[in-house]
Amino acid sequence: MTSDRAGEPSGTSTLRWRPAVVLVAVQWLAWFGSPLIAPQVSILGMFGAAIAAVAVLVWWTFFSRAPRAERWGVAVLVIVALAATPAILHESVATVGMGMLFYLYALPVLSTALVVAVVASRGLTAAPRRAVTVASVLAACGVFGLLRTHGVSGDGEADFAWRWAATPEERLLARVADRPAPLAPPPAGAMEAAGAMEAEWPGFRGPQRDGVVRGVRIETDWAASPPVELWRRPIGPGWSSFAVRGRRVYTQEQRGDDEVVACYDAETGGSAWEHRDAVRFWEAMAGAGPRATPTLAGDRVFAFGATGILNALDAEDGSLLWSRDAGAEAGVEVPGWGFASSPLVTGDQVVVAAAGRLIAYDRASGARLWLGPSGGESYSSPHLLTIDGVAQLLLLDGVRLSSLSPEDGTLLWAHPWSGFHSLQPALTGEGDVLFASSGAAGGLGLRRLAVSGRPDGWTVEERWTSRGLKPYFNDFVVHQGHAYGFDGSILASIDLETGERNWKGGRFGSGQLVLLADQGLLLVISERGELALVAATPERLTELARVPAIEGKTWNHPAVVGDLVLVRNGREMAAFRLPLTSSAPASRAPVATAALP
Repeated sequence: MTSDRAGEPSGTSTLRWRPAVVLVAVQWLAWFGSPLIAPQVSILGMFGAAIAAVAVLVWWTFFSRAPRAERWGVAVLVIVALAATPAILHESVATVGMGMLFYLYALPVLSTALVVAVVASRGLTAAPRRAVTVASVLAACGVFGLLRTHGVSGDGEADFAWRWAATPEERLLARVADRPAPLAPPPAGAMEAAGAMEAEWPGFRGPQRDGVVRGVRIETDWAASPPVELWRRPIGPGWSSFAVRGRRVYTQEQRGDDEVVACYDAETGGSAWEHRDAVRFWEAMAGAGPRATPTLAGDRVFAFGATGILNALDAEDGSLLWSRDAGAEAGVEVPGWGFASSPLVTGDQVVVAAAGRLIAYDRASGARLWLGPSGGESYSSPHLLTIDGVAQLLLLDGVRLSSLSPEDGTLLWAHPWSGFHSLQPALTGEGDVLFASSGAAGGLGLRRLAVSGRPDGWTVEERWTSRGLKPYFNDFVVHQGHAYGFDGSILASIDLETGERNWKGGRFGSGQLVLLADQGLLLVISERGELALVAATPERLTELARVPAIEGKTWNHPAVVGDLVLVRNGREMAAFRLPLTSSAPASRAPVATAALP
């Protein structure tokens, strides 16, 4: 073995490099192969890749047979680089997953760069060889300082972009002058007439908050009769869905430093009005913007923002009627993913869940009526159900499923089950209660409760708990004795009598769905923005059609009114006209068509 002083390679002729190449291959196979095998737990592949990367560093330090000074010098450099890089990271990369995301990505990149540098430079003399290795380590960590992220997918994969590239929100703000001008005011009396009628889609998940569409029958051969795009337009970030009445469409979004409740024309996508609050919510995993969906009731629209502001707005022109800081009045801090409760209007009151605590206001004046018990952090919305003949408000709070009296907020009954609560409960055909408790990327599962009222109080009995359907933040629907929803990122069905899984399949990511009950069809919006039709049958998974709809990560619930389907995400929204069957009406014929030009 020649020495460094002779200008020849030192110790590299015996370099044991093949094990490192194998480890690098294993780490990338774990990263990219796991989604193909088990997409619902693909984040485990990221952890597997990180573990393999650590094994590479162990190889280099103890088993590579490189000169001792190089081995230990590079090991120290790697530790210092990993510790120092967070100081130069963009906020979105440094904070997502409490900073863990950077290490999950950086370790495989760094270990690969180290192995490539060491193997490629093993024939060089000491000084250039060391320079190549040091440069590779620094570049592998430093490149993350050039990136930002728009958040992560439901499976935990980052949506990286160059740090200097404009975000979709910034591009939207830059083209503000090109946006459609507000529409002309409606004819006198038009909105009064519209306000007197019920909204076709009053808010979150439809008329009964169950994700069920009734009275609509569509063609399922989309190759012959595909959905027709009516319009699309950019929109500010946020995870709201829509409320719809006639040609008025209401949603929430973020525009720079303002949180916005906006009204659009369902037929053209034109802007009708905007209400702005000078607040901004942002967190690294899901990004900026409001999380809840507006609710229409009479001539008013109620909107709950991500920082806790509850507004009552005039549905015609967006003028503010009253506003309350529900989060502060409930005595809770803004939760990690923001306030996400869609307002519920029942009788003369409007109810929101302030991170697991219900609070009710008079819908006319905004006066506070009652404050329910605290239940810990939650992202669910209040749900009005009639159980054993008694109307009650159900909420999945941080530790339990609670039932409260709509009159005064007193607790009727509760069933403990901790977990990540962001979904809505449902009823079986027999009147039992279904609800889900989940963890990251899917978790605990679905539970069925038998609830009955007795003279001495309420009784709650668990019938079964099933891990055959483990939704994360994707609501499920009930149809003819079976439940359909997402088990992680894969569609699944279970039998409500036994809790046994019927089938599982179809890769839609962390999407959302609604049920077209008249035909037994699931209308699915995938996480990638595709619209798909799946038969709601227990026998097997049958996907009937799939078409691209919008671009970008899509977690928002779709809205369906007649033959009109509205979809959106944090970048754009679009309207499509579904092909109705020959026996169905030619169009949805909105009552308020005359209200807007």
